[in-house]
Amino acid sequence: MRSIDVVFYNEGKYWVSQALNVEVSSFGETLEESRAAIKEALELYFEDAAESEALNISEVVVERVSV
Repeated sequence: MRSIDVVFYNEGKYWVSQALNVEVSSFGETLEESRAAIKEALELYFEDAAESEALNISEVVVERVSV
């Protein structure tokens, strides 16, 4: 079993889920749907990918930056 950090954010009428350790994302109309969708997408991704393809992220900080 792997632990993957995922960021969830609302974009219009959808919740987007973006995995930080690998290039995998998904979405759903609710946060719960988005959570289920990213879990399924990650399971499918790791069926074919080597474990070494996942980045080892030890700490995540999410900040809003104004530019």
